[in-house]
Amino acid sequence: MATSLKTPGAPAATKRDASSARAALIAAAVAEFSRKGFAGARVDEIAVSAGVNKQLVYHYFDSKQGLYLVALEAVYAEIREKEQKLSLGALEPLDAMAQLVGFSFDYLAEHPEFIALLTDENRNQGSHILASERLQKMHSPFIEMLEATLERGVAQGVFRKDFDAINLYISIAGISYFFFSNNHTLSAIFGKPLGSRGALVQRRRHVIEFALNALRP
Repeated sequence: MATSLKTPGAPAATKRDASSARAALIAAAVAEFSRKGFAGARVDEIAVSAGVNKQLVYHYFDSKQGLYLVALEAVYAEIREKEQKLSLGALEPLDAMAQLVGFSFDYLAEHPEFIALLTDENRNQGSHILASERLQKMHSPFIEMLEATLERGVAQGVFRKDFDAINLYISIAGISYFFFSNNHTLSAIFGKPLGSRGALVQRRRHVIEFALNALRP
């Protein structure tokens, strides 16, 4: 009688394949949703782009909405993780804030898909984010780090006392977000190539100084 033997590495290989397929779907979903929005994106096209069977979308994410939510969680998780790595607590308060503002600008410059997804989610009134407990929780550690930096700056007399971390972060993010999300229209209105390398360097320097001057007593 023939004996069936399991290949020692087979289960791990299967897990790796499943993990790769899931990651490919998320990457394809981020790209597709950022181009066409939740309403315009098609599951079929996402699956083709990922190089997997369409049924895997429903196997891993249950629905198109489930895949969209995971795509949102993925892009937010990436920026939150990189913000945490800034180690603001190891820097002097003014240097920490300059680094945060510069990072926010650079990240948006390098990730137009993040801007597109946020714009689309705002069209949907933030409904998917409201459904994600993970998304609502992942901001807390960063806000705590920002609060600690503000407190150190106030204690050293280099920051005003009337700023709170959430409003400050909205302002920092908003300055750069508006510039990139409206870059084409702003370039057309003012007759300047605001997406050029020189314009980006100038704008980055401006937003850092603008934010620091607002914080100073």
